[in-house]
Amino acid sequence: MTAPRRVNVGIVGAGLMGREIAAALRRWPALIDHPVDPQLVAVCDINPAAMEWFDRIDTVRLKTTDYHELLADPDVDVVYIAVRHDLHEQLYVDTIRAGKALLAEKPFGIDGAAADAVLRAIDEAPASFVRVSSEMPFFPGAQWAVDYVRSGALGRVIEAKCTFLHASDLDTAKPLNWKRQKQFCGEAGVMNDLGMHTWHVPLRLGWVPERLVGVLQDIVTERPGPDGTPVPCDTWDNAVIHSWTTHDGAPFVLTTETKRIAPGEKNTWEFEAIGMDGGVRFSTKNPKSVEVFAVVDVPGVGREQSWQRIDAGSQAVWPTVTGANFETGFSDSILQMWAAFLAEFAGELGERFGTVRPEEAALTHRIFSAAIASHEQATLVPLER
Repeated sequence: MTAPRRVNVGIVGAGLMGREIAAALRRWPALIDHPVDPQLVAVCDINPAAMEWFDRIDTVRLKTTDYHELLADPDVDVVYIAVRHDLHEQLYVDTIRAGKALLAEKPFGIDGAAADAVLRAIDEAPASFVRVSSEMPFFPGAQWAVDYVRSGALGRVIEAKCTFLHASDLDTAKPLNWKRQKQFCGEAGVMNDLGMHTWHVPLRLGWVPERLVGVLQDIVTERPGPDGTPVPCDTWDNAVIHSWTTHDGAPFVLTTETKRIAPGEKNTWEFEAIGMDGGVRFSTKNPKSVEVFAVVDVPGVGREQSWQRIDAGSQAVWPTVTGANFETGFSDSILQMWAAFLAEFAGELGERFGTVRPEEAALTHRIFSAAIASHEQATLVPLER
């Protein structure tokens, strides 16, 4: 194998996900024969105190409160951006025009118009490379589920479901923040914030909705402001989308759920697909366990239906030094997402599962808009093409 290509990374947004990315890059030697050797060299945040954590990363040589300074650095090759949704459009367009590769956070703009503006910037820069973050499908069990569907083992698909569940807003005394305000998070609310997780796998499998019904809930309508006085909380807390799509030309029902008020949940991603010949289920709540359905021969009984549980182990998109029988977790999925992103950036991903493409991210905005229209009209609506 040739020597890995050095790629210098900059992070804009030094919060939770920025720190997760920094930690993942420090674990890079766990990947086997990856074609890229990434190094975190620059961090930007409008809050200087937020960047103090990055002092422990000895490769970081630039810390700035002005993202233009980071983009102007000729040594930065790739930029990861995790900021408020209303800031996506300008930062993403500026990054593309600066000639940097971009791993953008969901929802890829606060709305469809913002996403389309980013797509235009990509079209104007043919050499640009842009993908969108969605780490949950990089769990080994999720990859098993994807491979199972692609194998054809389902037969005719009857139904499928992908969900992302939190209980983070169950506490009504939790102070208001930007994710609970439409002006910053967007009209789609929880769908903007969590929806990419639920659509990454379905869209990659070719399951584009043709018509859909949205069932949306604004459960907690006000939260404590900075001084403790209740202020409006105007984003959707929970959203369920029931849609009709097709697999191999046959229609089936696809459901996605994004919930910030799902009692008992912390950060659960689930996928299920059921067909006439088989089925598969996976939940990050039980990260080693994948369930598959089949009709099997039971000795002394005969042919019976059976859900069987199999341990998936640790290996996902890119092989690692971790023993194949060991468990995996959220940090591992972050590492795998970046392994896929940078391998594709280097032209070495091959047929492996990749990060969200810009056109897929833009499509989710049309899905969310249709879900809102359906909810408001109380009817089934077609997806605009």
